[in-house]
Parts: sequence; structure tokens; C-alpha cells
Amino acid sequence: MTGPGVGGPTGGVGAAAAPSRPAGARGPLAAVPTAVLAAVTLVAAFAVAQGTGVRALGGVVLVLGVAWCAWRSWAAAGAARVVAVVLLGAACFVASHVLAGALGAWPSVALAAAVLGAGAWLLVDRRG
Repeated sequence: MTGPGVGGPTGGVGAAAAPSRPAGARGPLAAVPTAVLAAVTLVAAFAVAQGTGVRALGGVVLVLGVAWCAWRSWAAAGAARVVAVVLLGAACFVASHVLAGALGAWPSVALAAAVLGAGAWLLVDRRG
């Protein structure tokens, strides 16, 4: 249901809550914000590494996810912002390993993914 006062394309309550993805996002899942994909990539890479017992396989998932997120955001967000998110992702990856001893493996990955998602939203997905 859309229309005035409901938040559809004509305005209303939800008009400001448009999808928070770069206007130029491309590729599969273009409607999904890069922030979500970046966070899911970190979690999925850990899940693959832990589930298979092959850390290198988790690394492949991580590298492919980073490449996909960078490719889909590059034109809309620009090189500097994409590189900043990649560097933030690397820092979150390292932090998840450092925090794993104190928090546990999954909680540290979840925290790192949340920080990465927030940073990606601020740097790549947020409009204005």
C-alpha cells in the first residue's frame, strides 16, 4: 500500500526511508545495501572457515565478497570511500581475531561485522 501519508513514491511518512544504497550500485542484489553485503561477507567467510575446517576456503569467500562489494560500489561511491571501507574491513577482520579470546569466536565476528556494516553504510551507502 502506497500513497500520500503511507510512504510511497508520492511522499508521506516513509518517504525519507528510501533504500540506503548507492544510486549506481550494480550487479546481483543491487537493491541490497553494500553495508549488509559487507557484514554478511565477514560472517559467511568465518562460517565457511569454521564449518569446513579449511581457513583458506573462508579466505576465498572473504576475498570474493570484498571484490564484489568494491566492484558494485566503485562508480557510485568513488575510489577513496571504497578503499576506506576495504581498510575498515581489514581492521575489523584483525579485531575479530584479537577479541575472540575475550568474547568468543562468534560474538567477536558479529561485533566486527556490525562495525563494518555501520562503516560501509556511512562511507558508501548513505546519501547526502
